Amino acid sequence: NGGGMNGTSTMMDFLEEPLPGVGTYEDFNTIDWVREKSRDRDRHREITSRSKESTWALIHSVSDAFSGWLLMLLIGLLAGSLAGLIDISAHWMTDLKEGVCLAGFWFNHEHCCWKSNTTFTDRDKCPEWKSWSQLILGHGEGAFAYILNYFMYVIWALLFSLLAVLLVKGFAPYACGSGIPEIKTILSGFIIRGYLGKWTLIIKTITLVLAVSSGLSLGKEGPLVHVACCCGNILCHLFTKYRKNEAKRREVLSAAAAAGVSVAFGAPIGGVLFSLEEVSYYFPLKTLWRSFFAALVAAFTLRSINPFGNSRLVLFYVEFHMPWHLLELVPFILLGIFGGLWGAFFIRSNIAWCRRRKTTKLGKYPVLEVFVVTAITAVLAFPNEYTRMSTSELISELFNDCGILDSSKLCEYVNDFNSTKGDDLPDRAAGPGVYTAMWQLALALVMKVFITIFTFGMKVPSGLFIPSMAVGAIAGRLLGVAMEQLGYYPHDWAIFRGKNDCITPGLYAMVGAAACLGGVTRMTVSLVVIMFELTGGLEYIVPLMAAAMTSKWVADAIGREGIYDAHIRLNGYPFLEAKEEFSHKTLAMDVMRPRRNDPSLTVITQDSMTVEDVETIINETTYSGYPVVVSRESQRLVGFVLRRDLIISIENARKKQDGIVSTSIIYFTDHSPPLPPSSPSMLKLRSILDLSPFTVTDQTPMEIVVDIFRKLGLRQCLVTHNGKLLGIITKKDVLKHIAQLANQDPDSILFN
Repeated sequence: NGGGMNGTSTMMDFLEEPLPGVGTYEDFNTIDWVREKSRDRDRHREITSRSKESTWALIHSVSDAFSGWLLMLLIGLLAGSLAGLIDISAHWMTDLKEGVCLAGFWFNHEHCCWKSNTTFTDRDKCPEWKSWSQLILGHGEGAFAYILNYFMYVIWALLFSLLAVLLVKGFAPYACGSGIPEIKTILSGFIIRGYLGKWTLIIKTITLVLAVSSGLSLGKEGPLVHVACCCGNILCHLFTKYRKNEAKRREVLSAAAAAGVSVAFGAPIGGVLFSLEEVSYYFPLKTLWRSFFAALVAAFTLRSINPFGNSRLVLFYVEFHMPWHLLELVPFILLGIFGGLWGAFFIRSNIAWCRRRKTTKLGKYPVLEVFVVTAITAVLAFPNEYTRMSTSELISELFNDCGILDSSKLCEYVNDFNSTKGDDLPDRAAGPGVYTAMWQLALALVMKVFITIFTFGMKVPSGLFIPSMAVGAIAGRLLGVAMEQLGYYPHDWAIFRGKNDCITPGLYAMVGAAACLGGVTRMTVSLVVIMFELTGGLEYIVPLMAAAMTSKWVADAIGREGIYDAHIRLNGYPFLEAKEEFSHKTLAMDVMRPRRNDPSLTVITQDSMTVEDVETIINETTYSGYPVVVSRESQRLVGFVLRRDLIISIENARKKQDGIVSTSIIYFTDHSPPLPPSSPSMLKLRSILDLSPFTVTDQTPMEIVVDIFRKLGLRQCLVTHNGKLLGIITKKDVLKHIAQLANQDPDSILFN
């Protein structure tokens, strides 16, 4: 196929059939949303046109349309099943730190006592359940028994956390943390190979159970979103249209994120809104309905696996006996202010600690860090019953409104509940148990406020939803009891007249939990819906919204970033926030490369460069792609070609096509001029050329350029002047420019 017998040279139209790897992306690069959507439209048109040709083609068309719903079903089933496994295992291993069930070591404390004949008030003291001191010493009373239980609690906590960090470090480094910042970045079009892979899924599922069971100040809710997205990514490989198209895959991952929140909180609607408000970059209408379907399937799968655990229809069911009053909006707003202040304080402190971890020797010893933090947490947690219990149980107890059957110290009031008539509760004066609980809760609040700062971001799976809610619930319960007692004692105060028996401390805990979670994450509508679905309290939407909005305003006044955006910036991911406005008066020429006094822009000509010339450019530069021009003199733009596509195409041409050598001319045109008989074969690569790259003029305001990058999901944009190529603006250039204008370090953007 070299020089022909008739004295002419043939041109190898090498890419008539697509090559494996062409059109794909390298690790830590951004996808081209426009190209991916264009490919999907072409694929859909082809299937539609073929469906009229035969019955088999029609069946294929129907199955292609239905495959999205089938994929949502599979994601919901798998995510719900894994969440049920995590929920049951974590509950059992958490109780294992305090004792074991004689009827079967695989039963947790609650399940162990189901068949016990003990009274309701002594339901936690059934003979089938033995503490470690009862099992080893034969009795559970006395100082030595307390010390032994204390020792076993700390040993189990250290064992669980060390096993978790060793598994993460050894098998799946991406399994650590919450996962939401990375998922948010991936959904914006960034490629992180392996982050949603099978090993990450397996190790994250195992280590999430271990981390939660260790008693560290973390939750499983954020990591469950990561687990669900891993399920979605793995299942995408079963369907060609999702396996081969990165934009379509991100639609699936948005739905998987909704399923993750659904199984975390039992909140399908809130899960969809969370995915829409917090993590998704591209969320078409069909994804909304598919997300809701996946979330529903996941929630009901979880409930069928573990009907008596945290998977019931509401995670923290509340039943308050009294309605709230307009006067109570004042303390609710105060809780919102507290939540905003806590959120801003936590974000700044945690980011400072994580930055110190990355820039000092501390980051080189993740196992030691986990060991130290776990030891401190366990030693401080055991003496206080409100820190010793699991965080979910703590929140549930704080949300609870005291009733006749409650034996908690939070419900030890002087008045007798048996004196109530109907559904009315009496005026309640706090007894000794309530005051003891207040001191313990105050100490628990201080501990959780500070220990969570050091826990979030360690090399174990760690969620922030439940710890943040716990901080707010404790603060809310403290304020609620204070308001309740304030209303009880000064009966002659006008503001409390007729309302002194209507204050419900559990409601304050619920509002405080929403405020602190909103202050950290900056969620608003999705937060209120999640709290409603969590508790079943529809009539409390106004207090929840008042606290959530106040929390967001206060936190935004101190710092604009939520915790996930702050971690995205800390890690240098190329995430272009769609909610922030660009108001600076700069032009495209101020941002484009090359700058003044820089070397000229690296380009490829359409019909005058050899294979060797192009390979030299590839080897001497690290750019992700190259503009193709008519000639170096004219600089008239023809198109844009990706580095990865060039490398794959040239390598395959050298291996599989005769006559392709270093001196072969590469053509990006439809036709080529005749060459002498002795010339080597020419290589035609027009099919990998993007003939419609986005271009702007050098005088285009950067406000418009930023909008183009946000709304179209571009990875690069070419800059021209009177039709001639001047330079290029990449997503990284835009992010660096925004950081520079915000007085931030532009070099913090690490990836393309």
